[in-house]
Amino acid sequence: MTASPYPLGLRLDGRRVVVVGGGAVATRRVPALLDAGADVLLVAPELTPALRARADAGRLHWVPRRFAPEDLDGAWLVQVAIDDPIAAASVSALAAERRIFCVRADDRSAATAWTPAVTRHGPVTVAVLGGGDPRRAMTVRDAIRDLLAVRLAPLEGAPTQSRPDAAKAATDAAGTGGRRVGRVALVGSGPGDPELITVRGWRLLTEADVVVADRLVPGLLLDELRPDVELVDASKIPYGPSRAQEEINQILVDRALAGAFVVRLKGGDPYVFGRGGEELLACAEAGVPVTVVPGVTSSIAAPAAAGIPVTHRGVAHEFTVVSGHLAPDAPASLVRWDALAGLRGTLVILMGLKNLAAITATLIAHGRPLETPAAVVQEATTGAQRVLRSTLGEVAADALTADLRPPAVVVLGNVVNTLDG
Repeated sequence: MTASPYPLGLRLDGRRVVVVGGGAVATRRVPALLDAGADVLLVAPELTPALRARADAGRLHWVPRRFAPEDLDGAWLVQVAIDDPIAAASVSALAAERRIFCVRADDRSAATAWTPAVTRHGPVTVAVLGGGDPRRAMTVRDAIRDLLAVRLAPLEGAPTQSRPDAAKAATDAAGTGGRRVGRVALVGSGPGDPELITVRGWRLLTEADVVVADRLVPGLLLDELRPDVELVDASKIPYGPSRAQEEINQILVDRALAGAFVVRLKGGDPYVFGRGGEELLACAEAGVPVTVVPGVTSSIAAPAAAGIPVTHRGVAHEFTVVSGHLAPDAPASLVRWDALAGLRGTLVILMGLKNLAAITATLIAHGRPLETPAAVVQEATTGAQRVLRSTLGEVAADALTADLRPPAVVVLGNVVNTLDG
């Protein structure tokens, strides 16, 4: 008879956890370790773009090589996230010699610790072990999550379909003469806090066969995926490794034409500088049905998380959201910065940190007052949120001094100081 596992909540704040492997499994597991405050040492020759972004931001320590025994020095826990059984067995054997618990993605029966199916609601964390059967654990976890959720049923007017029914409907809609075609859902995951995804968005995520995720999606959502879900890291890191948009479009189409239900999980909202329209058109051209699930956009959520309303009675009757990924003098820019300078309302700039000096100088040159209140909100709604308050004339220099990094939202206007009291 196999002994039952002993359930335990590990307090990892400040304690070393070694993760071996830098692929899809590590991409799913690392966010929960970071959320627990662990000092993560990631050992792998290469990383997914999402993990590379965390390493570049200083959230974890990356050793770009294969595992070595000395990597276990000072470790409290080891997560083996590689699919090479011989290499994984070697790591777990060394961990056992040092009496360090080891989670193995390749062989649960050979591991000394299991990763449970988890759902989180504020300070409450529910972890479910299914006796070695991850599907059983996920099913029970999902039932518990439904009981804890604010909404106990699907949104009115949005009836759910079973996956077989949905697949049949997709086939009929595509007119493929009986060949099974899957479907694609473009799901906005919100600004960063995993609890800000919509109820419908989360439900579709639990049904997915394939998840194609950006780097801005909440990492804890990936930790809750079924173990058999294919995770495709489609991170588009600024000035770093990325997948071309055409390649992402092709992944969505190919997986759906093979019969899979694909969730394209995007930070914020799919249609607010998320290129969701391009993905929908690519799917439509291939005869793949698409569902769009709006998300909470960071253009409103980031200021709100910093205590800034984008509108306020008697202060701002309008707000404008603009992309700052191109400098004002770039030939490809479609933004009328001169016109924006003349507006009296709130200006919210996404993806504008790199070009902030040029943007503010252009706004000032066209009449926006230097003393206009300004704020920059980095990684809004997450535990790493930072807020910088300044003025239009000083914000670019202040952001550089503070070493602020993307993702960050810039807010300009009198609303910045409205709730200061």
